[in-house]
Amino acid sequence: MQDLKTLLTENESVWDRMRTCGKPIVLYGMGDGAQKILDVCKQKHIKIADIFASDEFVRGHSFAGYKILKYSEVCAKYKDFMVAVSFATQLNDVLDRIYKIDSQYETVAPDVPVIVDGTLFDMDYLHQHWNEIEQVYSLLADDQSKKVYANILNYKISGKLCYLKECETSVFEAYQLLNLGLNEDYVDLGAYRGDTIEEFLTHTKRTYQSITAFEPDKKTYSKLVDKVKALNLVNVQCHNLGAWSCQTELRFAGKAGRNSALSQNGNRVVPVASVDHILSGNRASYIKMDVEGAECEALKGCENTIKRHQPKLCISVYHRNEDIFSLPLQVHKLNPLYQLYLRHFSYIPAWDTNLYCI
Repeated sequence: MQDLKTLLTENESVWDRMRTCGKPIVLYGMGDGAQKILDVCKQKHIKIADIFASDEFVRGHSFAGYKILKYSEVCAKYKDFMVAVSFATQLNDVLDRIYKIDSQYETVAPDVPVIVDGTLFDMDYLHQHWNEIEQVYSLLADDQSKKVYANILNYKISGKLCYLKECETSVFEAYQLLNLGLNEDYVDLGAYRGDTIEEFLTHTKRTYQSITAFEPDKKTYSKLVDKVKALNLVNVQCHNLGAWSCQTELRFAGKAGRNSALSQNGNRVVPVASVDHILSGNRASYIKMDVEGAECEALKGCENTIKRHQPKLCISVYHRNEDIFSLPLQVHKLNPLYQLYLRHFSYIPAWDTNLYCI
């Protein structure tokens, strides 16, 4: 496999390209992602000409002071233009629509972190963290992981969709890496409504030792408990907790899920605990971690469990700019014996990029 510098072919940030493209720039999509992109464009003096949505969602409404257009209206209004995708999707029909637009007009999906911290993954950021980034590349266990890593980095710099499409892996292939058995003690951090528990059951033929699930949001937790009951599962413990490095309470601002942000003045108090505390020395053989940007702290809260039982790990590495390199290094420091793999599922932007530690 080539060295990382050779594989990183992009050297113009998506924001520089948007500023200098010489074409009207139109956002595709509304909501939180669009607002984040608009905020960056304002800081960087990038003019957004219009915003459009999928035709079936256009109802004559407005967003951020823009009247929302149909795609057909944008095509009629401008001879040529650049599209900036400003929402996240894994739906096949929506992905197909985006890639079709990409074949007709220059299209990017600017990378803005799920957890906003005032930084962007641009060339300056890449150079600032180059030693860590290069170290992770050397630790990855197979060529597919290295391709995913290079492609995700190229995507983060350029916003070009081709890099995501070229490195996709199916969920089935990822589970082949995990090679789960029939006596797993599964810990699901960020269990949501039980969708990943169902996924786990599919790949273990509903045969396991135990399941321990964390879900911090009260309404979502209630649906998780209902799902466990509906599936008639045994040896399952559900906790209305967030995963953290210790047992405490945290304040969050905003709504649940991806719109949450840690804040001293937040309006929502969430109890959190460490895996080590909840398990109290009991075995974990597989830990899945998708905790909306708290992965670093959640990993700290798994230290004793990891050292004692060396569970297989699946960790989301896309919520924060640094996750793609800092989390693999954190795992490697905890246990250098882990083989590290990186996989990306079909998604725009680079969400559902996961680190597998075997």
